[in-house]
Amino acid sequence: MRSLDELREWMDARAGICHVTAVRDAGFTVHGIRRAVDTGMLQRVRRSWLATPGCDPLLRRAAETGGRLTCLSAASRAGLWTPVHGDLVHVAVAPTASRIGGDGLRLHWSRGPVPVAATALEDPVINVLLHVARCIPRPDAAAVWESAIRKKHVAADVLARVDWRCEVARGLAATASSLSDSGIETRFVLLMRSIGVVVAQQVSIDGHRVDGLIGERLVVQLDGFAHHQARDRRRDIRADARLALRGYTVLRFDYHQVMFEPDDVIAVVANAIAQGLHR
Repeated sequence: MRSLDELREWMDARAGICHVTAVRDAGFTVHGIRRAVDTGMLQRVRRSWLATPGCDPLLRRAAETGGRLTCLSAASRAGLWTPVHGDLVHVAVAPTASRIGGDGLRLHWSRGPVPVAATALEDPVINVLLHVARCIPRPDAAAVWESAIRKKHVAADVLARVDWRCEVARGLAATASSLSDSGIETRFVLLMRSIGVVVAQQVSIDGHRVDGLIGERLVVQLDGFAHHQARDRRRDIRADARLALRGYTVLRFDYHQVMFEPDDVIAVVANAIAQGLHR
């Protein structure tokens, strides 16, 4: 008979929450499970789930809802780049599920291309990307997709072969690449594409990479959401000076500008091109 300490260790290795059938299949008895619940080591969630008091709160919310963590919630938990999305928990539920309410939930009723076990608490990455494509604006979705490719959660050629049954997802699969170094870089490239401007990404100049190069001389550098430390700023000043001494014009935009002031970003670049700064 396996001990309570073994049960605690086994649960902790699974983010602190698991379906009761999996617990039994691992060799823990009904009596042992009952003891763990009686002592407060485990808690019951919707009768079929067992959770430790310190279990992953997102997975617990998915279990409470009777679904799986998906879309931006699953993408963020997996370490993918995501736009700021507040406190909403995105959960996929079966199309036949009864209508579920609750504050702080964003429910996704459609099925993804990948079949999922009934006891799974997280969607696989391909299903996550489908829900992302359907849930948020296309430029933001493209950034999440490219983050998944860049971090090797899925390959671009695999995405291209999926039967998406969603026009936006098909378009993202056809254009997604692993060139972008961050989500805002993807967003910037799409902004430029909307006015017919081609951006060469991750170009090496004098042994140092720049985020984007327009034409021959217009460099674009993009500062991410967490880019704020003094040493980062000093490094950027040195890099911009080095490029200026070599005859380049450097335009630098931050996360807020690219994500929330796209018209201003487009206007600045367009005016720079009008002045011939890209030549």
